[in-house]
Amino acid sequence: MKRKTAIIVSLSVVLLLAAILVVTIVIPRTAAARVAVIPLTGTITMQDASLFSGPTITPDLVRDYLARAERTRAVRAIVLRIESPGGEIAPCQEILWEIERVRERKPVVVSMGGMAASGGYYISTGADSIVALPGTLTGSIGVISQVVNVEELLDRLGVDIETFKGGMYKDMYSGLRELTAEEMEIMQRMVDEYYEHFVSVVAEGRGLSWDAVRALATGQVYTGTEALALGLVDELGDLKTAIDLAAELAGIEDPRVEYYQPRRVSQWSLLGFINAIRNSLWGLSAQDVLLLEVLSHSYPQPRFLYQGG
Repeated sequence: MKRKTAIIVSLSVVLLLAAILVVTIVIPRTAAARVAVIPLTGTITMQDASLFSGPTITPDLVRDYLARAERTRAVRAIVLRIESPGGEIAPCQEILWEIERVRERKPVVVSMGGMAASGGYYISTGADSIVALPGTLTGSIGVISQVVNVEELLDRLGVDIETFKGGMYKDMYSGLRELTAEEMEIMQRMVDEYYEHFVSVVAEGRGLSWDAVRALATGQVYTGTEALALGLVDELGDLKTAIDLAAELAGIEDPRVEYYQPRRVSQWSLLGFINAIRNSLWGLSAQDVLLLEVLSHSYPQPRFLYQGG
């Protein structure tokens, strides 16, 4: 009899401990379910922001944000708050892949701010859903590449540059001479390749036909209202709309919202400030600085970039 009583008591203790475990682990975890809001603001590039370049969106920044959200078990869905005119193509591609990868594990919703155009729209297509404001400027599906020719300017300044090259096209991006007709064709083929890629990404991400996207891909920006009618976004609304949608996709109610903070300016970005002081001490004019920039960054990298005001 005593043995039977001891067994019953032991079983009761085990059940009680199990109940406590469920209460302390499962229930709080459900109640603490979160939606992470990640700010992505600025031009898309490989380089970190500086005091003079303004905010930037880099693959490393996005990767760090998404990795944090992915490893935080309480975060059940992600909202990307995008404010960007786009930028360089390679980082846009890398960011899109990161978004698509995380999307396989947790719902991702894009909330567009005042602008999510060109590359800003490109990376948005990797999300499960896109929410835009009625006045958001988006779209601008296209590619641009510009070669600055400073040959006449150098002549006026009395600057003579001798070029030695191996490979007939090696100096075509230098900006020190006019492009030949053949070189212009090479540049246009490159731009066309990137353009076809952009159209394909939008068609796949939005579930539209290639021809339908091609007709929209004129480089034109669309308002959020127009984009909704064209199938480029899913819903009109603000950040809260996107958060509610993300929670719905994750199957949670009344989630806590965790706002990730933008990165602080790094010590390396202070180099921009130091360079500005140096230019001032040397007495360089704005034109001088522009010329230095052209000569040091002459390669006309094609971009998914909206260049409007």
